[in-house]
Amino acid sequence: MEWEPVIGLETHAQLSTRSKMFSGASTAFGAAPNTQACAVDIALPGVLPVTNRAGVERAIRFGIAAGGAINTRSVFARKNYFYPDLPKGYQISQYELPIVRGGSIPIHVGEVEKVIRLTRAHLEEDAGKSLHQDFRGMSGIDLNRAGTPLLEIVSEPDMRSAAEAVAYAKTLHALVRWIDICDGNMQEGSFRCDANVSVRPAGAERLGTRCEIKNLNSFRFLERAIQFEVQRQIEILEAGDRVSQETRLYDPDRDETRPMRSKEEAQDYRYFPDPDLLPLVVSEEWIAQIRATLPELPGAKRDRFQREFGLTAYDASVLTAGPEIAAYFEKAVRELPGQAKLVANWVMGELSARLNKEDIDFNQSPVPPTALAGLLRRVADATLSGKLAKEVFDAVWAGEGDADRIIELRGLRQISDAGELERIAAEIIQSHPAEVADYRGGKEKAFNFLVGQVMKATKGKANPAQVNQILRRLLSG
Repeated sequence: MEWEPVIGLETHAQLSTRSKMFSGASTAFGAAPNTQACAVDIALPGVLPVTNRAGVERAIRFGIAAGGAINTRSVFARKNYFYPDLPKGYQISQYELPIVRGGSIPIHVGEVEKVIRLTRAHLEEDAGKSLHQDFRGMSGIDLNRAGTPLLEIVSEPDMRSAAEAVAYAKTLHALVRWIDICDGNMQEGSFRCDANVSVRPAGAERLGTRCEIKNLNSFRFLERAIQFEVQRQIEILEAGDRVSQETRLYDPDRDETRPMRSKEEAQDYRYFPDPDLLPLVVSEEWIAQIRATLPELPGAKRDRFQREFGLTAYDASVLTAGPEIAAYFEKAVRELPGQAKLVANWVMGELSARLNKEDIDFNQSPVPPTALAGLLRRVADATLSGKLAKEVFDAVWAGEGDADRIIELRGLRQISDAGELERIAAEIIQSHPAEVADYRGGKEKAFNFLVGQVMKATKGKANPAQVNQILRRLLSG
């Protein structure tokens, strides 16, 4: 039997406010345990929460950017459960009336575009953190995170593979950073996903029993966890057993998911409106003001890159995968009009590879956009071959100056003089009669050898296109 995975994601984006969702305590990362937990966060008797306006504004920004509907009236609820890092015995969240309804996130998997629908996005506070490694036979509780503002973004179960889930998570990650509501730092827990996974026979309408995989904080772990869970459920069903609805954790060391607890339903949390918080009322005027502050969104920029620069849908999608790469490309291409494809290839290729290897962001690149444009200007005017350009790039990266200075100091200017190249090519032909005979006998590899010899004789400075043209002409004579 063929099986179809059905996947939905619940994503927690930590909002980029200076203070917590319902208190004035700091949200700064890295403080000593329990130094950023005030009376409200630790639930001392008689304290009252106060809603953080900046957190609400960020939720509205997301709703507008994702094409959702902003509820002008939403309600905070108490989600009741007991856990040591939850001092109140409940979490303030939203249930029946969230601040954002609906919306969608377009994703690209290779050349294929798909739209993932959103169910809702709601405001809530984070819990604290249990510490198990530093205490023998005991656990410690750090309440610094308690009360940290979160936007939980819930998708419909529209994804059908781990690759689609990763594409959705990456697109959502880029969007929350693009509109400046979340720093997206997955190592610090600012962006993490829960994956709801089930399988069903291909073509079936009815959903299978789902399992939730909690707190996946890297795209690689998200992909591997879903792949394992899909296969685990298929094996259970093919053995004639039933999948149990449960919450699971992913163990990256063993590359497997394992049971955590039975899966709760909404009624298990006994949601009810929080009596300490008034309904959240948002005016149409405030929504309009926030809408006016939004930057050009990724979808609009992607369309403009295709229209204005003639890029393919794939190239435009890669170049709008994050605000930093989009800004870098646009600055570079403005410095080199008419060479958008050349700039795009280098930004997506050589530059991205080096930045990834060195774990550096685009906005901290040792090769700024103007410097890359200066280098590519010399590729465009045939001063540099592709090989020489990479050598110059390495030197610019190392801080040796701009491209023109490096070209002069190292004598790297490409040889494009037809007479000089023809003289060198003739010498190569004369000194390699066996390879010439092989080429004339139909062996194309012999021609590649002769091209390599010309490039070697010119120390890589020959214009490759001219070398090919001249050699073929001389060999046909």
